[in-house]
Amino acid sequence: MTTPLLVADQVWVTTATEDRIAPSAHRDDLRRAAALPDRRAREFLAGRGLLRDTLGALRPALADADITTDPRGKPWLHGHPDVGISVSHSQGAIAVGVAAGRALGVDVQRPGTSVTASFARRLLHEHARRIAALPPERAAEEVAWVWTAQEACVKASGAGFAGRPWTIDVPPGARSGHWGDYRWISLRDRSPLPLSCAFPMARG
Repeated sequence: MTTPLLVADQVWVTTATEDRIAPSAHRDDLRRAAALPDRRAREFLAGRGLLRDTLGALRPALADADITTDPRGKPWLHGHPDVGISVSHSQGAIAVGVAAGRALGVDVQRPGTSVTASFARRLLHEHARRIAALPPERAAEEVAWVWTAQEACVKASGAGFAGRPWTIDVPPGARSGHWGDYRWISLRDRSPLPLSCAFPMARG
C-alpha cells in the first residue's frame, strides 16, 4: 500500500516495508536521527521518508516542512497544526497517516506466533474468552488487531500510554468503533498486517 489510501473523509494511510522506502534526507530528520542508535535511526528515517513521500503526493507544499513533537512525542507539522500526521513502526513494517483538519493516530503491528492468556485479558477484558479457542497464531493476530485500534486512539488524542489504551473497548473482529470523541477504523480488508487509524469525529 505505497500509494496513499483514503480511509475516511480527508484521512489517508500509507504502508510499506522499511527496505522499500527511501530514507528521509531532510536536514531536521537527519539531525534527530543522529542522536539515535543506528537501528532506531534507520527506522526513524524510513518512517519520515514514507511520511514525506505521502505528504508530497497529497500536499506537495508540505513535504519539506519541519516536523516537531509535543511533550508526549506526538508529531506535528511545524506551522501547520491543521494537518494531522502519525507514524508507526513494527519489525520493518511502517505505516503513516495524514489527515486534513484534524488530529490522527495510526498503528501497525506484526503479530507474534502466540499470545498469553493474561495479555489477551488485559487488552480484551470480557471479550478474551472469544479468542481462547483460536489456534495460537490466529489468537495472536486478533489481539494485534485490537491493539492497533487501541494504540491509534491514544495516538490521535495525544495521550499516548497515559491514555491507558488497554482500557479501550475494541471487540475482536470489529472493523470500526468509537472511543469518546474519536472514531477508530481497522483496515481488515485492506492490509495484510494489523493496521488501524483513529481521528476525532468532529472536524476542526
